[in-house]
Formats: sequence, C-alpha cells, structure tokens
Amino acid sequence: MILPVSPAPLSPADEAALAELYRRGTPPNTIRAWERDLAFISAWKRAAFGAPLAWPEAEGVALRFILDHSVDLTNKPGPAQAAAQALIAAGLRRSLACPAPATLDRRIASWRAFHRMKNLPSPFEAPLIAEARGRARRAAARPPAPKSAQPITREVLEAMLATCDGSHRGLRDRAALMLGWASGGRRRSEIVALNRDDLDLGEWAEKGLLRLRLLSTKTTGPSQAPRLPLKGRAARALLDWLRLARIEDGPLFRPVSLSGRVLRRRLTPEGLRGIVRHRLDLAGYPPGFASAHGLRAGFLTQAALDGAPLQAAMQLSLHRSAAQAQRYYADVEIADNPAADLLG
Repeated sequence: MILPVSPAPLSPADEAALAELYRRGTPPNTIRAWERDLAFISAWKRAAFGAPLAWPEAEGVALRFILDHSVDLTNKPGPAQAAAQALIAAGLRRSLACPAPATLDRRIASWRAFHRMKNLPSPFEAPLIAEARGRARRAAARPPAPKSAQPITREVLEAMLATCDGSHRGLRDRAALMLGWASGGRRRSEIVALNRDDLDLGEWAEKGLLRLRLLSTKTTGPSQAPRLPLKGRAARALLDWLRLARIEDGPLFRPVSLSGRVLRRRLTPEGLRGIVRHRLDLAGYPPGFASAHGLRAGFLTQAALDGAPLQAAMQLSLHRSAAQAQRYYADVEIADNPAADLLG
C-alpha cells in the first residue's frame, strides 16, 4: 500500500522520492501500523459517507469518527452500527464493542500524520474536535490490561525449554526463547529483526560473552543502536542454533519446514508468537496462560524477585520510563520481595 504522501506542489518524481524518504526514515512497525490504519479509516469513510477520504478532511467527518468509535454499538442500530458491520465484514474490525481508547488514539494519530505528510492542517486540531476526543478518552477509560496474562518467569521458561529437543526446530526455539528472555525481555519484533551481522563474537573466546546489536526498538533508533550482552546458557544455545542451521549471514531466526529444513526467509513476529504458544502448551500450561510479551514481563518480574535493582534491569530492557518498568516490580507479591529478608 502506498502511503498518502502527495503535497500538491511536488512533481511526481519528487512525490515518489518523498514517499521513499518516509519509508526509509520510519521504523517498519510504524509503517505497518500506518498502512493498517489507512485501510481502516478509508473503509470507514466509504461505509459511513459513501465517499473516499478527502485532504484535508472535513471537521464533521473527524467528529463523526470519534463519536462512532467511542460507544458500544451492539444495541445501537443506525448508521454507525451499519458502518461498523461493514468493517467487520471486511475483516477490519472484530466486533461492535467500543474500541479501546488507545486504539482510537493511534488511528487518529495516524490520520494526523497523513495530513502532515501532505502539508495540510488536520481537522483533529480544531478545539471542538480535540475536546470531543478528550471526553471520549475519559468516557471509555478502562484499567490497563497486561499484554501477557502471566509473566514468563524463570520457572516457566525452564519448563518451556525442557520441551525443546535437539532438532532444528527445538534448537531454534530454545535459542529464540533464551535470547528473548536473557537479553532483557525483547519484543517479538526485535527478536525476529536480528541478523547474523548484529551478533558480535569478538569477546566469546576470552569472556564467554556475545554482543547483540538492536538496530531499532520502540525507544531507540539506528543512531543509538544498543549492544546488549548475552552470556552463559543463552549464548551457547544461540551458537548451537547457528552451527546446526549453518547461518552465516541474513536473518538470525528462520522458519523450519515440516521436513526439518531451515528456510532462508525471516521468521515473522506471528511465527514467534506461535513458538511461545506451542512451547507453553507442550510444557502443560493452559491456553492463554501467557503471550510472547510474557518474555519481557517475565524478565523484569524475575529481576524483581531476585532483588536486581530497577535501574540495572532497565539497562537491559531499555525501558525509557522508570514508572513503566516499576509496574513489574510492584506486581511482585510483597512477601516474596527480597527486601523482606534483609535481616535473614
């Protein structure tokens, strides 16, 4: 899908160059979110108004978008419900329930970004629209839900690792899970984005230490790419996978065929989600026990249980906000807090 970058004064060549600049200068996850949001708001505008998006968009359309996505439409027949049902039929909306405020905020942020790309004013800046958006956010406020029902603590991770055998699939899963957990609780997108040249073995022979370069995370970009340490069992598991799969360049983690052959293409974030779900199932945990984000939550939760200082854990997790990282420490049962045993 082509991003909506087309300021009127530009020639077609300049327009194409600007679009390419946006693509190269924007994280892949943001590009994917923009494309999903553009598909959603385009389909909603056509379903609600029978017309394509306009640039700049009318304030009445922006207000209607906020109103339509700030209520539960289950028992509210009318134009808003009909538009929502059209989106459900197109696979762009799951249900008639009120979307989460964060989802509405993200789609509005994308719509505003599209206006900026065209060097046009956004209708969402109008005082009435901004006020309605704030009211909608407060009216639909709900307690923040954890991204993983349970954290994958060390005990859970060990149970998952015990299901990994010596096959290509087993060694890949062991390496991906251990790397994702031990390097600070990496996100799915960060794990699968790693390439062989992001791995530095320069200190392995002398210190038993590998360095992982993260070119892009939610809090850092290529210019500040951190180099995180990986040591011990996690480092050995990664090297075992690389040797068996004979990976010398390209993606670090790849799909494995049903016949056990390592493919050349990159493992997707959905593929990693499937690995976590599969290993939890083999380890005997119930469906929905944890998601892939449980690796991140589990690392920080275990750090709290082991008495690691918050700042030390954040150096690996790369949390920018201490308040956000502190939530995992606050979730630890107070009786399990190492500080309760200071006197012995």
